[in-house]
Amino acid sequence: MVMALAAGLMWSGAQGMVVGPQVTGHAGTQPLHRAAVPAGVWVPVGTAEALSLLRVPKSCARSCALVVVSHPRGQTAEHLRDSASVAVLTAALIHAGFAVLLSGDGGATSWGSPAGLAALGAVHAQATDLFPWSGRTYALGLSMGGLMALRSALPGAPYPVEGVALIDGWVDLQVAWGSALSRREEIQAAYGLADPPEELNPLWLARSWGPRPLLVFGSPDDRTVPFTRNGETLWAEAGEADVGGLVHLSGGHLGGNRFTPVVAQQLVGFYRALEARR
Repeated sequence: MVMALAAGLMWSGAQGMVVGPQVTGHAGTQPLHRAAVPAGVWVPVGTAEALSLLRVPKSCARSCALVVVSHPRGQTAEHLRDSASVAVLTAALIHAGFAVLLSGDGGATSWGSPAGLAALGAVHAQATDLFPWSGRTYALGLSMGGLMALRSALPGAPYPVEGVALIDGWVDLQVAWGSALSRREEIQAAYGLADPPEELNPLWLARSWGPRPLLVFGSPDDRTVPFTRNGETLWAEAGEADVGGLVHLSGGHLGGNRFTPVVAQQLVGFYRALEARR
């Protein structure tokens, strides 16, 4: 259930100031030199208004790929960091040798907007200068974050993305816009438009630009993000046949069975398969 996830996503951290690379921990926040990012801790990147958090595995001595995680509606990178549920996924990725960037996505309700994507591009550029990045980036989108994750993998994005995984992800902006007045108002504010056109809809763009590596999790029981009009449609129209897949789960939106060791290993397997293509 949504409430089960939200309960583990507690807000922490200061706002209203620009921050550079730092280490956070029980001892407080300490500034870092550019080349001194330590492994095994979350390092803030970007601005406090939409802070992102980077963690580099200890195994990343020479180089490693980056997984960018885009958050659900109304949440933040700090929510994801503090969630025991999300930690099941991120811990598995880090253990597998991937650096993880919990993205602020340009704000809590950016809905994959051009401004949010530009903000993510700036954070990605900063983050990948802080560790021995291999040059390869993957995306993981949760709920609203599906729009940002998918958009980052399409032409016109600020950096290349080799593959996208989605968990209960929105990908059709028009469906989200028409689903509730509150979402419509947030999308209008994020895009600065009364009704964003098709060419800003990640699903429409994905259809136009052909098959891509996708791993899509979702449930027909989801009453928040209609799976048939988002994940299932995306996979049917834009998924590569030989990698990733469409994984049907049960239960409501962002339920506990999305954050299990089994799902974590499916994510790791997907990204590792794409790494093997090098």
